[in-house]
Amino acid sequence: MKKQTNLSRLMGYAGRYRYFSYASWILSALSALIALIPFWYIWNIIREVLQKAPNFHQAQGLVYAGWMAVIFAVISVLVYIIGLMCSHLAAFRIATNLRCDIMRHIAALPMGATETFGSGKLRKIVNESSAATENYLAHQLPDKAGAIATPCGLLILLFVFDWRLGLLSLFPVALGFLIMMSMTGKNMQRKMKEYQNALEDMSNEAVEYVRGMPIIKTFGQTIFSFKRFKNAIDRYSVWVIAYTKELRLPMVFYTAAINSVFVFLIVGGIWLTKNNVSPEFLLNLLFYIIITPVIALALTRIMFQSENAMIVDDALSRIDSILEIAPLAESSRSLVPKDSSIVLQDVSFSYDGQKRAIKNISLTINSGETVAFVGPSGSGKTTLASLIARFFDVEQGKILIGGVDIRDIPKETLMNMVSFVFQDSKLIKASIIENVRMGKPSASRAEVLEALTKAQCSDILAKLPNGADTIIGQKGIYLSGGEQQRIAIARVMLKNTPIIILDEATAFADPDNENKVQAAFSELAKDKTVIMIAHRLSTIINADLIYVLKDGQIAEKGNAEELQKIDGIFSTMWKSYQTSVRWKIIKEG
Repeated sequence: MKKQTNLSRLMGYAGRYRYFSYASWILSALSALIALIPFWYIWNIIREVLQKAPNFHQAQGLVYAGWMAVIFAVISVLVYIIGLMCSHLAAFRIATNLRCDIMRHIAALPMGATETFGSGKLRKIVNESSAATENYLAHQLPDKAGAIATPCGLLILLFVFDWRLGLLSLFPVALGFLIMMSMTGKNMQRKMKEYQNALEDMSNEAVEYVRGMPIIKTFGQTIFSFKRFKNAIDRYSVWVIAYTKELRLPMVFYTAAINSVFVFLIVGGIWLTKNNVSPEFLLNLLFYIIITPVIALALTRIMFQSENAMIVDDALSRIDSILEIAPLAESSRSLVPKDSSIVLQDVSFSYDGQKRAIKNISLTINSGETVAFVGPSGSGKTTLASLIARFFDVEQGKILIGGVDIRDIPKETLMNMVSFVFQDSKLIKASIIENVRMGKPSASRAEVLEALTKAQCSDILAKLPNGADTIIGQKGIYLSGGEQQRIAIARVMLKNTPIIILDEATAFADPDNENKVQAAFSELAKDKTVIMIAHRLSTIINADLIYVLKDGQIAEKGNAEELQKIDGIFSTMWKSYQTSVRWKIIKEG
């Protein structure tokens, strides 16, 4: 199957607006050709001046030729503007449709897939990559049509007056073109991709750095504490400097070549007029000196068009990196779970298809039970919980909710059964009422306020100027990590799903907030199946069952009392935790 070109692919997003794009190319080319007509009148002005000199009062056609040059110049500009209006209409429609297509696809992707990209990288692809296509269609393609039309028209003009001077004018152009090709070949395409990768990494790490700003301020750290962000900046700096130095010499030669046309014309003119100088030759020489800078301008525009085409190619490749991720398969069976029990049967999963993060895990969680996943970092706790929420699909085995394989449960039904409270819950820039109502868009104000009360948010509302109607993020109003968690818990309470997954949900809470968050959890967990992931062991001590994970496998299981009696991973973690809570800050002096 023949691969679709970038242009034909973009035109596929245009619909009937593609005709505006076609019109813009024609109008831009026409504008470029019309822009050459004033040079013809300039030639006539120079000819009449030379013919009538020194009796300039006899030059009757100067005013007419001057006005005609101005009129055609204005017509050229107007035609170009109309072409740009057409190209922008098409470009805006294409960029809008492209963004909508990407966002629809992202919405259909498993949450785990979007998390692996990183929010900064996704934002850059959605916004900047689609913006690159918009700029390409709105400006670069029409300019490319004009840049191609200009040399075609110039070739005719160059050989109409004096073919010898025309050839002399083309020598530096040919030399500049060869140098340009050396800079805009496959090596440039590879470099452009490296450049975009460096920008993307820096954007992603910048987002993560900003998110970690509370930790920096709390512990008095500096940017150097975030090595990944600093390393991304350093990599970008090293790359840009090296690339600039690499292109420095070719760019000097290119600039010198395309601007050396005057040297060729003057040297050629001296050689051609070694016997005598005719007024006609002088006229043509002056005309060529005036018109040849247009050649250099047209060549430079073509060079930048090649670079912009590479940018668009890279942008579409990055968009494809999202579009090529397959959404979770939708089953045609559409079964409904009978209860909120969870069963894992020989489940295995890997992120990269090689090293398994989860290995042959089987477990059962009964309806209404509270279980906890604990273990060292990287043991697979969050991955296992993510598989239950179907953020990813298992590679082996199956997961049942209420006796039904989660792959046979419609996405909407599954989302109405499972709620996830992350360690870093996100709130949008909107009122607290609107943030909570996201859990149940049809909820009344009374229902939202009841959920906020149950989530221990009364003290938060009391200190805010407009209570529950206060807009978060506006006029310097922000909430602490623990306060954000309670708002997020209220959202989950309003949603009222039978299965709750709590992933390190008290990680950012101070002691006072932690007590309130724990009270909110107690209210939230009533009559629910709850899965808790925690490093802070005091939060899961009352769980019905604790699964201790290590290297993606269940190493131990039992309640807290049973596990403390075993000389294993949990007892070691418990002893370390008990030691840490007894630590005290001793004031000297």
